[in-house]
Amino acid sequence: MAVSLLTHEVSDLCLGKPALRSLSISTTVADALAALKTSEDNFISVWDCDHSAKIGFSEENRDLGNCRCVGKLCMVDVICYLCKEENLLSPSDALKAPVSTILPKIPGLVIHLEPSSSLLEAIDLILQGAQNLVVPISTKQSNFARRKQNQKSSTTTVHNGWEFCWLTQEDVMRFLLSSIGLFSPIPALSIDTLGIISSDVLAIDYFSPASAAVGAITSSLTQQTSVAIVDSDGILIGEISPFTLACCDETVAAAITALSAGDLMAYIDCGGPPEDLVRVVKARLKEKNLERMLEDFTILSSLVTDPSFPSISSSSDEESALSPTTTLARAGRYTRSSSYSARMVRRAEAIVCHPKSSLVAVLIQAIAHRVNYVWVIEDDCSLLGIVTFSNMLKVFREHLETMLLED
Repeated sequence: MAVSLLTHEVSDLCLGKPALRSLSISTTVADALAALKTSEDNFISVWDCDHSAKIGFSEENRDLGNCRCVGKLCMVDVICYLCKEENLLSPSDALKAPVSTILPKIPGLVIHLEPSSSLLEAIDLILQGAQNLVVPISTKQSNFARRKQNQKSSTTTVHNGWEFCWLTQEDVMRFLLSSIGLFSPIPALSIDTLGIISSDVLAIDYFSPASAAVGAITSSLTQQTSVAIVDSDGILIGEISPFTLACCDETVAAAITALSAGDLMAYIDCGGPPEDLVRVVKARLKEKNLERMLEDFTILSSLVTDPSFPSISSSSDEESALSPTTTLARAGRYTRSSSYSARMVRRAEAIVCHPKSSLVAVLIQAIAHRVNYVWVIEDDCSLLGIVTFSNMLKVFREHLETMLLED
């Protein structure tokens, strides 16, 4: 039975997936920001391509290495970058940096994989630390109109005639869930019994400055988890989720600079920030002599909504156009783009389970909420740990190994 499951190729998991939208490694952070705010996806792939050679379309050309995905970006990368001390005084200047500045420096997060590769190979790469597998999804792309469209767009989907898609942990877990009966009795066992509850969690106190969580937010993005908000007794109050932050805009950097962790959780909650918190952010930034930060964000908002927006400019004309009463944009998910309705968004409340919850129940819970993890709490709501897709995948991988030996 395990053999029949593992005969599937990764192309089977890519059916119906949209082509990646991408940016060149030579673009700026400002270009990435503009692309993210107009994309229906929370992530943009970044590519290092050499199109100087005229290469035809063939299966072998994917191995020439002249066009490679070198990473992925989301709004969280931009937000955390703007929160750095050296960027607070002038976000518009910071956005002129090359996009490589904010790419994660951890190797192996994004790996190319052939569509004929096995499911087992994909699982092993994910367990080794790959966040996303980049898989070709078209045999040939020579449509002139499509190329014309890509030339006019700030992002492209075609690389040397090929299109690609992401293959994620969630995709693999959904696929395994469709054959969950093959893993019996493992899925019915509790996560406590299976020993997959990790106590290594990223957490911050409710009253701590949100700025103190920037490092943890960056780590949680890399680990595809979240930052827990707890009180002094270790009770789980909520979370600062990269998934939620990725649906916000760059002005959240101002809120992170000014608010506590608990207030930030309310600020990014579904529907946009409360007006009282917006006023608090303005007042505290003024106390810190960071009014320029708000002014820059106002300029950025007007520029990025301009269809001709190519990059960030800091001309004196733009600065003089500001009114004396600069307003802070409502940095909730409703301000991101006109395609908001295509996005899956989630509130700041944490998704939780109990130690005795079954593996399949926790798996379904995570998939239903589009997260790669579930917090584990005790009966008194104290935080016990976290269960991730990676933890679950190790169990399934070990069981598959056993099944292969038996077959």
